[in-house]
Amino acid sequence: MAYITGLNRNQMVLFPESLDEYIEEENPVRVIDAFVNSLELSVLGIKKASPADTGRPPYSPYDMLKLYIYGYMNKIRSSRRLETETKRNVEVMWLMEKLTPDHKTISRFRKDNASALKNVFRDFVKMCLGFGLYGRELAAIDGSKFKAVNSTDQNFSQKELAERIKRLSARIDEYMQTLNKVDEEDAKYEKVSEVDIKEVVERLSKRKIKYERYLEELADNEESQKSLTDADARLMKGAKGFDVSYNVQMSVDSKYKLVAEFNVTNEGNDMKQLTEMAIATAEILEAPNIATVADTGYNNASEIAKCIEKGINPQIIGSAGSLCVPCEPHEAEKIVSHKNGRAVYVKERDIIICPMGHVLPPKHYENKDKRAVYYDNKACSECKCRCTESPRNKTFIVKMKKSEFTKDFNADNLHVKQIQIKPSRKITDQRKELAEHPFGTIKRAMNAGYVLTKGIKNVTGEFSLVFLVYNLKRAINVLGAKKLISMMI
Repeated sequence: MAYITGLNRNQMVLFPESLDEYIEEENPVRVIDAFVNSLELSVLGIKKASPADTGRPPYSPYDMLKLYIYGYMNKIRSSRRLETETKRNVEVMWLMEKLTPDHKTISRFRKDNASALKNVFRDFVKMCLGFGLYGRELAAIDGSKFKAVNSTDQNFSQKELAERIKRLSARIDEYMQTLNKVDEEDAKYEKVSEVDIKEVVERLSKRKIKYERYLEELADNEESQKSLTDADARLMKGAKGFDVSYNVQMSVDSKYKLVAEFNVTNEGNDMKQLTEMAIATAEILEAPNIATVADTGYNNASEIAKCIEKGINPQIIGSAGSLCVPCEPHEAEKIVSHKNGRAVYVKERDIIICPMGHVLPPKHYENKDKRAVYYDNKACSECKCRCTESPRNKTFIVKMKKSEFTKDFNADNLHVKQIQIKPSRKITDQRKELAEHPFGTIKRAMNAGYVLTKGIKNVTGEFSLVFLVYNLKRAINVLGAKKLISMMI
């Protein structure tokens, strides 16, 4: 029995009359085309949205955006691979109308429009909001580390730089002592070249000067790390140990697991991310009283208090207890004695409000470098509530940079009220299925577990495409390509 055979390569054949006949009606590439054509790129801040009257005609930003969205949807993020696809992929030929821009042009579009790409992402969120794809009742907030374009060898901390400078100084001293002995006892050190020793000392001295300059830059910029390849990337602890990464924050709506908002930071943890993400999510979803759920990494009393002040209901795992927050005079409540209290730091006033409602001004710095400020008050020594980090001297310690504090203190007309916080088990149980699913899909199914660009601005543009494509795929799964296109037009 013979095998199934194909056509003879030299035989003349008649292709379909148009490229459009190759693309099925439910093909996602038609959704990409309809979505991008519906945008007003000039309003969103995309460069060259209107062609110039003179000069060589550029490629349309509409076509370039379509190409990038298609690439991220099909695990093709490299500009060189996208260039290759324009010459062999029928779907890309249809989408680009057989245009074949080179990889430099493709790469330049993403770089030049890094900020505007987030506007494109938000525009699709607003579109889906109009389609009723967001429930606007509960949003899960979570963060994940994504490897940056910077190896650990090209990242230095203050401690590491100080240790390297110390070791280099010791080695230079050893070589200088050897050089002195060569001069004194030529016979004993006849095999040692004085020129070689001087070259080694010069090389070590240059390296020491370089590290000292790095240390000075860190001190001037009040930074704790310096990355040479990507200046904005930081060494962080992830699931597989320490790596130079970015911390990507994301909020996910509970209805169809669509991403509502995201943010790219270089903070090593999530302790200060809750308020910014929660407020941004409430604004874009037009839901001022939305409930937010997050894990214990967001368990920060000050951040929780800010959310409550804004009318947002934070459900943070492990946050049960009570705290005192600033309020209007008519909202002030009687402070009741309790044991499991949580202090709230008010950055705008540079004060701490203790669980008993007492105002604690800044006392002194832990050291001259930064890192900690003590807050103390006479009320602490007279209080029976043992809620401080240091029960012996009853002093609150805040781990923040020295530059963020001021010695000015004003507690006039400050009113506080006590709030009991207890996360709902019914809500917190939903956190994992809401927050873990998008990150897992992005890292595994979309092969976007690492970044290709450098700098927070460009990385934000890159993740604008990642989250836009994730939402596009979710919307197609929910509505179907044909129906989604009809709603866009």
